[in-house]
Amino acid sequence: MPTFAVHYTYSDGTVPGRDVHRAEHRNWLGSLVDAGTLLTSGPYPDGSGALLIFRTESESELGDLLERDPFAREELIDAVRVAEWLPVLGAFSD
Repeated sequence: MPTFAVHYTYSDGTVPGRDVHRAEHRNWLGSLVDAGTLLTSGPYPDGSGALLIFRTESESELGDLLERDPFAREELIDAVRVAEWLPVLGAFSD
C-alpha cells in the first residue's frame, strides 16, 4: 500500500481558528491512527505547518480523507503538498 507524506502550511492568520478546532482535528487524526491509515503526524515547531504520514490505497483516497480534516473544513490550511514516499529503512519501511 502506498505511503504519502502530506505537508500542511499554516499562516499566522489561522492561529485563532486552529486553536478553536485543534481538539476536533486531533480526534480526527487519532481515529485515523486507530484505523492504521495515519502512521504519524505533528506540527513543525515554528508553527509554519505540519507533517502527516499516511498509508492509503491511492492518492485519490487520501484526498477524500484530507477533505474531512476539521482544519480543512474550516479553511485553516493555507496549502497542502502531497508526495508519495518510499521509506526503505526504519519504522515506516515494509
